[in-house]
Amino acid sequence: MSERDPVRLFLALWPRPSLRGRLAAYRDAWHWPVGAKPVADETLHLTLHYIGAFPRGGLAGLTESLAAVPVESMVLRPGGAEVWKGGIAVLRIAGDASLAALHEGLAGVLARFGIALDARPFAPHVTLARKAVRAEAPGDRPAFQWRASSFVLVESIPGGSARYEVLSRFGGRQARSDIDSG
Repeated sequence: MSERDPVRLFLALWPRPSLRGRLAAYRDAWHWPVGAKPVADETLHLTLHYIGAFPRGGLAGLTESLAAVPVESMVLRPGGAEVWKGGIAVLRIAGDASLAALHEGLAGVLARFGIALDARPFAPHVTLARKAVRAEAPGDRPAFQWRASSFVLVESIPGGSARYEVLSRFGGRQARSDIDSG
């Protein structure tokens, strides 16, 4: 691969396996229409910013700049379940001021690299499925608190299904357990 070859990137909060298991169980409690495409367990995450195509040769500079963004510990809670336009089934995530500050700080770095930012307001969520226009959420939302103090830079690997590779982790280490019941 050439340094000029682009990679497809995004920034995300990446849950530990214990929380990912709870998110997967919640996803599995939905009633999915025929043809729905539930997201694989190992790829459940909360996207902070979609970067898109980025030159491979620029990864070191981007990584260095992202490492300078401060990350405060944050507590995220499940919000409501929705099916968005286009059939995207999501679990909304209620964040705190630390999540908003992280999103804004990352936006500043991306803008300096000339990366186009999404004009829509930040709507923290975990995508559960695609092609899910008539999906029905379970009556209860999951009970957890997601404790996070880091974010990741992820490469989206081209191919038939979503495959992601975490390239770098930034910020403090997540608490020993990133979930609390409740």
